[in-house]
This record gives sequence, C-alpha cells and structure tokens, in this order.
Amino acid sequence: MLVFITVSFLMFITPGPGVLSLAGVGAAFGWRQGLSYMAGLFIGHVLVSFVVITGLAAILLAEPIIRTLLLFASAGYLGYLALRIALAGSKIAFIEMIKAPGFMTGMTLQFINPKAYAVHTAFFTGFAFYPESFAVEMGLKLVIMNTIWILLHLVWLYAGYKLNELNLPAQAQKRVNLCMAACLLAVVGLSLWSILRV
Repeated sequence: MLVFITVSFLMFITPGPGVLSLAGVGAAFGWRQGLSYMAGLFIGHVLVSFVVITGLAAILLAEPIIRTLLLFASAGYLGYLALRIALAGSKIAFIEMIKAPGFMTGMTLQFINPKAYAVHTAFFTGFAFYPESFAVEMGLKLVIMNTIWILLHLVWLYAGYKLNELNLPAQAQKRVNLCMAACLLAVVGLSLWSILRV
C-alpha cells in the first residue's frame, strides 16, 4: 500500500494538463472559479476511474478509431491552451479569456485525456496490495487516490491564485507563460508518443 501511496503522490504532483490549467484558472479568475473548475476535473477523474475499473475503458480503447479520436481531441485542446498561454505575452495566462473555464470544461478535459486513462489503468491494474478482495482493494485505492488528488490540486490552485497576487513584472509574467505553455506541449508530446508507439 505504501508503494501505491507514493506512486499516487508522485503522479498527481507532476505537472499535467489538469493541474497546469487549474493553476492558470486560479491565477486569472480567482479561488472560487478555480474551485468550480477543479470540481469538474475531479468528477472527470472519478468517471475515468470507474470506466477503467469496470473494464469499459479497455473495450472502448481497444478500438483504434476511438483511441485516436480521444488522443487528437485531447492533444488539440491542450495545444490550443498552450498557444493561448504562449501568446498571452506579459499577462499571466488565461487572464485574456472572455469566459472563465468552469465545471464542464474541467470534466470534459479529464474525460477526453488519454493520459488519464493510461494513468488510471496503471493504478488499478498494478500495485496489488489486497489480493483477497478486488472490491476492497479498489475501494481503498479510490480513497487513497482521491484524498491525494484533492489535496494536491488544492495546492496547485492556491499556487495559481497566489501567483496573480505577486504582481510580477511584465518580463517575468511572459517567462511564466512560456514555461507553462512548454510544459503543456511536453504533456501533449509525451501523450502522443506513448500512444502512437504502441
């Protein structure tokens, strides 16, 4: 169980599309809007968990067309976000957006993200620590994962929220944007590489 806790912590603290965009929403639109977006990310995360646990993900993702559509939908959306962030110039990312990303945006991002399915599949099919009962092990994994997920996402949201309060010089804000955009593009590249190499 300790290995599972460690892997969950390391996986969820690593910057990915969810936490990067959550920090951006917190920076641009504040704590309350960030919580709404985070709630959508969480529901999407839980839905992906159940799709993987029930085996539905294995059935759906066995179909190359569906897997490819999800991959390109996710990569396209993340590429769009990266472009918006990179072109934001000297304003912290997302500030120029007309409408704040909310609950549905967060849920959709999680649900179409192939990386989420890959991570959840690794979590639920690996790291067995209670072989006597599948239901007990899955229940414990869900409690552990979700507790770590919520705590770490709150930290990322808070970091984004506080970033906006720093009132950084224009050049520093531009560097933050370029770094966030590069991180998102790296996530897109790794997602494409990991799925297309199979």
